[in-house]
Amino acid sequence: MRASRLISLVLLLQARETMTAVELARELEVSERTVYRDVLALSAAGVPVYADRGRAGGYRLLGGYRTRLTGLTRDEAEALFLAGLPGPAGDMGLADAVASAELKVLAALPPALRDAPARTGQRFHLDVPGWFREAGPPPWLTELAGAVWRDRVVELRYRRGDREVTRGVRPYGLVLKNGVWYLVGGVGDDVRTYRVDRVTGVAVGGETFDRDEGFDLAGHWRQRAEAFQRGVLRERATVRLSPAGLRQLRHLADAPFAYDEAVAGAGGPDGQGWVVTRLPVESVDVAYHQLLGLGPEVEVLDPPELRARLAEAAERMTRRYAGPQPEPEPQPEPGPGPGQRKPVSAAGRPGSTTSV
Repeated sequence: MRASRLISLVLLLQARETMTAVELARELEVSERTVYRDVLALSAAGVPVYADRGRAGGYRLLGGYRTRLTGLTRDEAEALFLAGLPGPAGDMGLADAVASAELKVLAALPPALRDAPARTGQRFHLDVPGWFREAGPPPWLTELAGAVWRDRVVELRYRRGDREVTRGVRPYGLVLKNGVWYLVGGVGDDVRTYRVDRVTGVAVGGETFDRDEGFDLAGHWRQRAEAFQRGVLRERATVRLSPAGLRQLRHLADAPFAYDEAVAGAGGPDGQGWVVTRLPVESVDVAYHQLLGLGPEVEVLDPPELRARLAEAAERMTRRYAGPQPEPEPQPEPGPGPGQRKPVSAAGRPGSTTSV
């Protein structure tokens, strides 16, 4: 445990050059007294760490000292190569950079851990796009990724419905959601989101913008995604669910919060174990197709038009299944293939495969 902490301390000083005992204690989740002991231990082991006194002081490494990655465990080494699996990095035009970084890390690893990339590749494969979706990246993703890295303002041409709009955008970051890339960027005083596959052109200018270091891309995306889902699910359907229907609802609800809201709002079970609750839905049409999947395990109480549509569907299904089952149509026998004779029986009748 202490050896791992000592290595972390050295790597922190390599990455940040100067850190105070308070900052190191906070990063390593130990006391300042422990930091002092660890620094003395590193000095005794020959690591050139020293302290600068004064207001701008702190601990630093002497003369650009660097350590090789000999302190990595097998789990840590394999996790590094897991982060570089082919996929999103390649889509953004960073495949060569990832491969070069992997080579450098591999060269720094001790011989016992140099099978890490092979073990990772044998055990994990990242296939990001959803089913029935094109696997290739959107046309302008590489240019947008370059602008994100370099904080360059871009002129974005974007397809909105049946028309095309142009916007000057400060590209803050890219998000990959269920195989779809999104650009999050500043437009005036607002932060907007654009689907990259709807971008029809990108002009990267020489102008840079000052990035707000307090902007949290992951936090912003979580808030906008939840707000989007709640904004879409504006309507409510009152439904009566069997115990099986309530369990299956988890897989049919539009969003986890919709299921959670339905469960939290459910009344007590009646004599048959059924409960009544209100389910957030996008529209009557969407709810109709979703609730059809619950079949006889759900009864819609409100709105009336949704109940009527499901009742009409149930009547059509009853009529379809109430009559006699139609006889299957006879399938024609396959004929002989090219260059083949039709098998002949001993009596000369076609169709038999009896040898003569």
